[in-house]
Amino acid sequence: MSHGPSRRSLLVSAASLGAAVAVSAGPPAAVARAAARKPKVLIIGLDGALLNRIKDAAAPTLKSLMAEGLTAPSALYAAPLAPTSSGPGWSTLLTGVWPDKHKVVDNDFTGHDLARYPDFMTRAEAAKPSLNTYAVSSWAPITDTIFSPKVDARVSTPSAEYDAGTTARAVARLKDTDPDAVFVQLDNIDHAGHSHGAASRAYLDAIRTADGQVGRLVAAVRSRVTYGDEDWLVMVTADHGHTDAGGHGGSSWAERQTFLIACGGGAAAGSVRHDVRMPDVAVSALVHLGVPVDPAWGLDGRPFQQPAPDDFDALRAALKPPVDETGVGAGVIGFTHTPPSGWSVDNSRMGGGGMTEWRGWSFTTDEFWTRTQRDQQRELNIRSRNVFAVADGDEWSDKAVTGTFDSTLISPAYEVRGGAAATLTYTTFYRHEAPQKGEVLVSYDGGAPVVVKTYAADTPSVVESLRLQVPAGARTAQVRFRYTGGNNWFWVIDGVKISAS
Repeated sequence: MSHGPSRRSLLVSAASLGAAVAVSAGPPAAVARAAARKPKVLIIGLDGALLNRIKDAAAPTLKSLMAEGLTAPSALYAAPLAPTSSGPGWSTLLTGVWPDKHKVVDNDFTGHDLARYPDFMTRAEAAKPSLNTYAVSSWAPITDTIFSPKVDARVSTPSAEYDAGTTARAVARLKDTDPDAVFVQLDNIDHAGHSHGAASRAYLDAIRTADGQVGRLVAAVRSRVTYGDEDWLVMVTADHGHTDAGGHGGSSWAERQTFLIACGGGAAAGSVRHDVRMPDVAVSALVHLGVPVDPAWGLDGRPFQQPAPDDFDALRAALKPPVDETGVGAGVIGFTHTPPSGWSVDNSRMGGGGMTEWRGWSFTTDEFWTRTQRDQQRELNIRSRNVFAVADGDEWSDKAVTGTFDSTLISPAYEVRGGAAATLTYTTFYRHEAPQKGEVLVSYDGGAPVVVKTYAADTPSVVESLRLQVPAGARTAQVRFRYTGGNNWFWVIDGVKISAS
């Protein structure tokens, strides 16, 4: 949470630590039986919690959940899209869309579009009115503003009770009633971060206290008389990170940190993934509850239960540490120029010299790329996942170069049906400065490439869908992404596929 009118100022000791109890996917036979059990969701939000500090802390419950399920580190945006503060963070997690859609760009919620992009419980209630939904938070704007009145019960815990009161209310709800979807926000870790910094003992102590509260919540689930007939998905997440000195809102890697810990819902025990993004939390909850996700809703999230890796993601294990980008930090991985199987890069017209990492199309990660230079909008590459391709003339030119940046990324040959329509889909983010240009070209059966899309103006992170008319008799289509320029900006490509229209 950012300091301001809505910042809780009271630091309250919470209840003593509860036993660490994990909700796991269970053995294969149990997973098969889960289909017949009643799906239920518990989401626990730990405001301002850093995953790496959870690992450092005395946090047996959270570590047990990680061992029994999925752990997915992830990252946020930064300004000018939105600061790394709680209003945008919780809105993104709970609505399933990024700030460019829900329009929450601060903690005042001025100009928000939560009516068009409501919280996941509101969507669940619309689809299944019989569901029992409950949200309780120590930070009132979540339950006053983000969750709509369509939710069966929204409780903003009085400040004097803080996280102890929030936990007690949620435990009672879980034990004494029959909720289908529960959201609980605990605030004290963020308070400790602001007061003492994420590098402090006080921050670790706050994680330890929150871990005990999480233990009480999970124990309340496990102790339900009907637990054996229920299929619980428990997710733990955070709205932003914190600096070592304390504070957030900026674009540093620490401030942009978030994560998902998930148990149940088929999450593999001890698994770690790098393709999960913030909007996935809401969508994963909807899917688990059996709510069909309508494409017309325009959600950005996808359920973690249905991973969809692309060709670039297979490169993660091959990524290399920095060569010329010494500011990225030791041990940060990484980049490669070697494309995945079936792909190629044509650098025959590429200039010489420059930064090794960005000489032609490169394959990299959010952490590596954004840490090359902050506050140049690389943090706004929100719709790419895991490993993506980037042509970055700006960073390439940070060392002496000869010639210009001219590199073409070439896809495999996709099967198509002659005379029929097809759709080329890809995720892109393009920041422009003349004379830079991005061109998308398509060729059929090895013929001459034809331009189907040109980028010559800023294009925010978006999933593009281009309709292709396949020539009669054609059997394959190949896509080229050609970036030309110099000391200009960049172009990101991810998730490329061609499908029948």
